[in-house]
Amino acid sequence: MKIKKHILLAGLCAAGITAITSCSKSSFDELYRDPGKISEVSADKQFAGITYSYRELVVPSYWNYFVILRSTANRYVQATGWANENNQLIPGGASTQDRWNTYYAGLAQYREFEKVYTALPEAERTQLRIFYLAAKIFFYDQTQQVVDLHGDIPWSQAGMLSTNGGNYPSSYAKYDTAEDIYKAMLDDLKAISTELNTLPALTSGVSTSFKTQDLINKGDITLWKKYCNSLRLRMLTRVSAASTFTARANQELADIIGNQSTYPLTLTNADNIDISVFNSGSDINARGFRDGLESWNANIAGKVMIDNMVSKADPRLPFIFEPGQGANGAYIGLDQSLTSAEQTALISGTPANPSKIAIYNRSTYSRNEYFPGLLITASEVNYLLAEYYNRTGNNAAAKSAFEQGIKQSIALFPAIRALSKDNTTTAAAQPTEDQINTYISNIGWGTNNVQLIATQKWLHFNVIQPLQSWAEVRRLNYPVFTFRTEVSDIQKTVPARWNIPATEVNLNGANYDAVKSKDKLDTKLFWDVN
Repeated sequence: MKIKKHILLAGLCAAGITAITSCSKSSFDELYRDPGKISEVSADKQFAGITYSYRELVVPSYWNYFVILRSTANRYVQATGWANENNQLIPGGASTQDRWNTYYAGLAQYREFEKVYTALPEAERTQLRIFYLAAKIFFYDQTQQVVDLHGDIPWSQAGMLSTNGGNYPSSYAKYDTAEDIYKAMLDDLKAISTELNTLPALTSGVSTSFKTQDLINKGDITLWKKYCNSLRLRMLTRVSAASTFTARANQELADIIGNQSTYPLTLTNADNIDISVFNSGSDINARGFRDGLESWNANIAGKVMIDNMVSKADPRLPFIFEPGQGANGAYIGLDQSLTSAEQTALISGTPANPSKIAIYNRSTYSRNEYFPGLLITASEVNYLLAEYYNRTGNNAAAKSAFEQGIKQSIALFPAIRALSKDNTTTAAAQPTEDQINTYISNIGWGTNNVQLIATQKWLHFNVIQPLQSWAEVRRLNYPVFTFRTEVSDIQKTVPARWNIPATEVNLNGANYDAVKSKDKLDTKLFWDVN
């Protein structure tokens, strides 16, 4: 079961945690190590527990897609269509609270890992150093997402209840600014990247343990290097326009991109960073994706995305979407400018006139129990490179990286479809080289390049990584979407952030007061300067 206790300063749930203990199911596959079966407190098993704590934020789950994403990020970037409703742009309390709770449950697990690791003899810490470095990379990936949702959050002092010996009064955590958290993470990731290049060879026992407990890269240190540097690339790009980070971002981006033998990146789909599903019967699975995406018509295709893909002859279209039952093979997206009644009629159709509205391809997405939890993909990295080269005046390199990102994205979705055991929809033929080249030609290059890059990021992220999509849409102000609003709506524009959840406000009120003035839906994050 999920740990659902409020963090009470972001960490009360750590009070009795030594691993994930009884909070996990007993059905873990032998390919994993069930933290619920751990009889001893050890750093390697605590490491696996961190990944396990965040699994439903990574691998598609009912809870994440239906409770959190359906009415927030998927809507804000029109990755999906929906029947308009009153106050539809206000993030719901359940969405924000559940996402917050899960992050801080994972943070508490991370603090427990730190506690166990730090208490080890120096020689053992040295041997197990790879677990510490890898844990930080993954934890910082999750942290960036939460900071990009809320801005200032309890962090450096959060999750310390166990470390503080159960002292509740001293465990209420102050808020760190979003800028300070980014700085701390970037400092650490830079140091980790350097250290990974000089890390001594693992002993046989540590190597075996790392392969067993590493649910992300299966013990491949080269992939952890690529994860670290690709995450740095994402974070540095995210803050590059903020005045307090511009100089640093420019320098470190140049260092990474100009020295890829030292700072390797994820550049091909073979090196994508993800949590794979090896056994759909284990606790790491995508079984809940079906109800999460299909319930309440949460898998409806939006008109803006469909029209873009159709007009450009996008080869990904039949892998990402399937035509409506009554559309005779045509791809038609739901128009968000229509009234709710009009949209509901189009979505529902009738027995005599079935709905013509396209939906996300069920065999690729919602009924694919082996859908991987994507963290960093080659396409995203290539688009980040394209943006950097474009900004620094290297047009040839920018164009090359941009086109490589498209090719990697086009290759990814058939590969994901091939993982599926479901045949609700017949698998489309593999895109041909001619189709790919035609698509690239249809997109063009040379004018409005940043908008071209932003659009491809949006298409690539679609419903898979909507939080990254929303962050990039906010940062680049593109694509631009139109939303129908009503006179009675309290929030008439897409939020710039999420509010701090109510239970945090109530339980950690003294510290919350320091950030209360910023806690408004329209207050932009520090990196959102366009």
